[in-house]
Amino acid sequence: MAITAALVKELRDRTGAGMMECKKALVETEGDIEAAVDHMRKTGLAKADKKAGRIATEGKVVAEFSDDGKQGVMLEVNCETDFVAMGDEFGDFASAVAKRIMSDSPADVATLLEMPLQDGGETINIVLKTMIAKIGENMSVRRFVTFETEGQLGAYLHGTKIGVVVDMQNGDETLIKDVAMHVAASNPKGLDESSLDAAELAKEKEIAAAEAANSGKPEKIIDKIVIGKIKRFIKDNTLMGQAFVKNPDISVEKLVNDAGATVLGFTRLEVGEGMEKKQEDFAAEVMAQIGS
Repeated sequence: MAITAALVKELRDRTGAGMMECKKALVETEGDIEAAVDHMRKTGLAKADKKAGRIATEGKVVAEFSDDGKQGVMLEVNCETDFVAMGDEFGDFASAVAKRIMSDSPADVATLLEMPLQDGGETINIVLKTMIAKIGENMSVRRFVTFETEGQLGAYLHGTKIGVVVDMQNGDETLIKDVAMHVAASNPKGLDESSLDAAELAKEKEIAAAEAANSGKPEKIIDKIVIGKIKRFIKDNTLMGQAFVKNPDISVEKLVNDAGATVLGFTRLEVGEGMEKKQEDFAAEVMAQIGS
């Protein structure tokens, strides 16, 4: 069977693959377009598996909420480059995954990947691998957090890289967004002293005591110095203690209390957080090319 331009175009429209790749698949399947689609999917999934080991620290955070603001989800999906992260296909995929989490409440990422992206369609895992093969970058659904409250949920997304969800009682939409914006900017370690990591707090006390002991100050005031440093640490690292970013003259605690509201909790996700990012050495790359 002759491999016509129209046949190549049809296969390209159906698969999103490059023209030469489509032509090669049609030649290998003797012009059978259905067989060519199957062939490209199989080889594409194999290519996706090979890319699985490549680091993917770019991506985006998306959030989805129920109409009443009582339930929600925040999700991080990763890829290798910011260019892909900003693309419509990647963004539509991330939004669809968030909606699936909202509707089906999977226990973890592994369970989520085996769910259909669209009702009656292919699993999220298969759709993801197909995108990897088509676009040529490793991608992953890294993590998600679900929320359910008797209060009110709200979010602030700083571009697509940082997402914050705040759970608040008796707060209006503007206050919730302001507090979420503050969390995005200041990245507090906890809500208040009780939510700080006990081991980290003990370590800070140990360091403060050692510094005070080596300061040469009288022993009778060392305890006061340590107490003062720990109070400062708690203030600087808790949401309630921090100065509000939009008005540093007041604390977040005063902002919320003056409004008669209560922050029940918050969650902050940042793309690539905790992952080792590849460091590009462009000078070395250029020298290597010159040498070759």
